[in-house]
Amino acid sequence: MRITTRTHSTVRKVVASLGVLGTAAAVAGLGTYGSFTDSTTPVSTDIGTAVLDLALDQPAGAAAIPVSTSNFLPGDSLTRALDLSNAGGARLSSVTVGVTAAPSNLLTTDTSQGLQLAVRWCSVAWVQATTPSGPTYSCPGTEQTLLSGPVVGSWTLAAPTSLTPGGRDRLVFTISLPSSADNRFQGLSTTATLTFTGLQATGGRR
Repeated sequence: MRITTRTHSTVRKVVASLGVLGTAAAVAGLGTYGSFTDSTTPVSTDIGTAVLDLALDQPAGAAAIPVSTSNFLPGDSLTRALDLSNAGGARLSSVTVGVTAAPSNLLTTDTSQGLQLAVRWCSVAWVQATTPSGPTYSCPGTEQTLLSGPVVGSWTLAAPTSLTPGGRDRLVFTISLPSSADNRFQGLSTTATLTFTGLQATGGRR
């Protein structure tokens, strides 16, 4: 019986509240009048975003990568050619190259006797020559060393051509084991991964 009584009381309260709202709406309706309106002709603005596309390819006829090599000795080196291109429609503010390696061991943690990386740039296509010990590359134009140091790290390239849409950087990278590497480096192996990253230029007024 108590439950029934409470239910009836609740229903009555809800109905009473609705009655108050209905009265308020009726009063508000008495003060509503018609009015004229006008609007401008729509202005259409089409906006398309740019596409960032940093492409990494090998020049025609270049020695293939990825590379897997064994029996690397102190004084040995490995060189390959790459073309870095801005294939998108946006200008870049910077291009960085980052190198990671796994597993981590003396080859990557010893910054003086462990593996070393050098990246060189040429204003025109590199000329590849094949030798018994592997390919070599010479630059018939202007050559510049972009970076040189321990194999693991991150570097920002100095004013690369690929900052501009359609720009192409002709690169060769060399991984080497210094002649000073001692017996502690015997039997070790690692996989080095190079990644180039482009950052868009700061937005401006249009």
